[in-house]
Amino acid sequence: MRARYAAYALGNVRFILQTARTEPTSSAQENANQRRAIKAFCQSTQFIGLHILADEPLAENQATVTFHATLRQNGQDASFTEQSLFERHQGRWFYVRALAQE
Repeated sequence: MRARYAAYALGNVRFILQTARTEPTSSAQENANQRRAIKAFCQSTQFIGLHILADEPLAENQATVTFHATLRQNGQDASFTEQSLFERHQGRWFYVRALAQE
């Protein structure tokens, strides 16, 4: 989780996509749009801090991480708390999806 947060703060779109287990996009255009959207989010966001609230193993290769990210966008607070699902595949942890967000 910390590595992904740092990647967002640094605008490292490649790392963000490489550490996510998401449905593959169906076209090169969708992939390019996804990359642009992530890059735009990174560039328009000030990443102030990350606090891990909890991490809980669910199974041998699954865990949840609950965190609070402190962010600002356009001078406004954009902070949020999220519980995320991660899965380990071939020894590496991947973000799967948000389970809950406040």
